[in-house]
Amino acid sequence: MSNTDFDNLFAGFSNIKAGVIGDVMLDVYWWGHVERISPEAPVPIVALDRKEYRIGGAGNVALNLAALGAEVSVLTVMGADDNGATLTDLFNQHRINTGWLLLQPSRITTTKTRIISRNQQMMRLDAEITKELSVDDENALLEKVRQYIVTEKPQVIIFEDYNKGILTERVIKEVTALCKQHGIITTVDPKRKNFFSYEGVDIFKPNLKEVKDGLNLLVDEVNLPTLNDIHQQLQKKLNHSISFITLSEKGVFFQNDTTSRIIPSHLRNIADVSGAGDTVIAVASLIYAATRRIDLMAEVANIAGGLVCEEVGTVAVNKDSLLQECKLLLT
Repeated sequence: MSNTDFDNLFAGFSNIKAGVIGDVMLDVYWWGHVERISPEAPVPIVALDRKEYRIGGAGNVALNLAALGAEVSVLTVMGADDNGATLTDLFNQHRINTGWLLLQPSRITTTKTRIISRNQQMMRLDAEITKELSVDDENALLEKVRQYIVTEKPQVIIFEDYNKGILTERVIKEVTALCKQHGIITTVDPKRKNFFSYEGVDIFKPNLKEVKDGLNLLVDEVNLPTLNDIHQQLQKKLNHSISFITLSEKGVFFQNDTTSRIIPSHLRNIADVSGAGDTVIAVASLIYAATRRIDLMAEVANIAGGLVCEEVGTVAVNKDSLLQECKLLLT
């Protein structure tokens, strides 16, 4: 990597247009304190002190891209409800383009409310619809994607699947075909349900557990021969270009037709792993769109995933910190 000009590379992120398609969510945090047990039932009474709204799900991938300076748009269907309006405001505040969003009365905006006291999660309340988009909603979303591609001419579109019904088999297939037709890179962070629907994409980024579940494998030893075999099995089904598999504390693995490698993770004080996968797919997509270099993509995404694990809660990667770490560890 010693010949990489990281200052230049990072400055160029602002020239990249990226679309994120998938299940966006609103994360609500209610912080409070507990002083007594309810007389009505044996449960703690949480006296609320403050409330915080954050972007979650596929939106967190968009947030990471925006934090790195890319021009990002979200392509999704949300509920025409208060939570949808709150989420749209948050996207706008973080310079994420909401011009291609669809608000449909037939859906509700996926919202996860966490009640926290003494730095502990007391309860989580989920409001969501997980049924797949109706044909009408699929048509409307696909039309938005077509308009987005023709108008904005993005370099990359990221599929971010949380099994909430936005990425139906038809949406996946048609968006992939549109991207191929227009020379747009496709990258995927899959979930179990549509694991094998992402045929012909450029970068397929599951974690090791998702791959083992998807291929029904019992693998204990994580080594290069095992991972090469996993790539071959995936490629038989998906016919994709690059496998990029995150191996939690062991780092990341990548393989295409000519190269394969495990990149070990860098030693860090891990505080919280939530959201690390979102950061990894965002950074990998951006680096690959900018350079087409699979080794550089994997190295930088590996560092970024580790960096966000040092923070508590889901946070977007810090561009300056990532730049400094790349210079320190990769040159």
